[in-house]
Parts: sequence; C-alpha cells; structure tokens
Amino acid sequence: MRKWGIVITAFYALILLGLILPGAVNIVGLRNDVSLSQDILDTFHNFVVWIPIGIFLVGQALLLFLSVDTSFKRLKPRAHILVSCTVAALLMGILTVAGFWSLGFGVAGDKFGDTFLPNAVVTVVTCAAFWLFWGILFYFYFRNSSAVVTRLVSWLLRGSVLELLIAAPCHIIVRRRQDCSAPAVTSFGIATGLAIMLLSFGPSVLFLYQKRLDAYPLAPPPSRRQ
Repeated sequence: MRKWGIVITAFYALILLGLILPGAVNIVGLRNDVSLSQDILDTFHNFVVWIPIGIFLVGQALLLFLSVDTSFKRLKPRAHILVSCTVAALLMGILTVAGFWSLGFGVAGDKFGDTFLPNAVVTVVTCAAFWLFWGILFYFYFRNSSAVVTRLVSWLLRGSVLELLIAAPCHIIVRRRQDCSAPAVTSFGIATGLAIMLLSFGPSVLFLYQKRLDAYPLAPPPSRRQ
C-alpha cells in the first residue's frame, strides 16, 4: 500500500506542476511584454508560489500514509488524530480563504483588496484564523470516529466543489469588468479548488482499494502432511 501511496503522490505532483499551475497562469491572462512560457517560468521562480504547492504535496502524502488511532489503546504505532485534523484543517482553511477572497473581489472588485488585504500580516492572520477554526471543528467532530481520514477527505472533496462554484463565476465577473488584481486572486481560487479536489481523490482511491482487499477472506494456511 505504501508503494501505491508513493505512486499516487508522485502522479499528483506531476498534475499540480504540469497542468494546474500553468493553467492558473493562463487564466490570469498574459502580460503584454512576455510569452506564456516565460510567464510560467517566472511563476515557478517566485518562492511564494511554492508555499501552497508544498502544502498540497505534504498534505497529500500525510493523508495517504497516516494511520490514525482514536482508541488510545496503543496496539501499534499510530499518529494522533490531531495530526490528521491539523492537515485537513489547513487544506480546508485554504479553500475557505480562496472562496472568501474570490467572492469579495467578485462583488467589490479591486477595492476589496485595499480593505481586507492591505498587507501580508492581515493575509497571514486571516489564513491562521480559518485554519484554527477548522482544526477545532474537525477535532471535536471526528475525535470519536473510527474512519477519521476517510471522512476528512470527503469533507475536502465537498469543500473543493463548493469553492469552485464560487471562484469560477467570480473570475468571469472580474474579467468582464477588467479589474486589475482581482483575476489573479480568482484564478488562485480556481487552481486551489482543482488542486484540493484532485488531492482528495488520491486517499479516496487508495482507501477504496484497501477496503476491497480487506473484504476478501484470508486464505487458510497450507496443511502440513504428517
């Protein structure tokens, strides 16, 4: 199972870096003085872009390889439920922030950024607040659940679909209004929704595969001849 987890994580990284990120650069719109390929290369050289990419890749790996213990019996080494809740809360917090920003720019335009995103401190505090909110909610909601990661992944999938339903129309609105910075934010929302949607499919597929294997009866041990 761990080998399949590595394969799924590597495949997800290829999709994220080869399709989603260039697609996000494309829907933002080309700069007048550079080509699309140069714009994509400049985006890869921006260290800020690698922060959400790193979060997505690490989150995918952790959700695939974590084995959660909610019984506290310690029959085998397992990760605490807080680890899974923290990872899922971070991803859900990013979805919430991206949806909130997309909706704000879609309604108020570039003025929304001047009011609610004046500097990096406000941005970090907003993301941290949503992360803390979802972390507390997930912990108290799933602390007695026997399938924590599976249920968290289903929440991420639903959240990504809802976020895309917000970000995509907002992107169309801001592009028609020819706003300045708003298309970059709404395109980030679209890319984030797609990335976390694909991220949630990875653990879902692997857990379904494991569930199918567990359903097969164990073969009886071969009898020894006297």
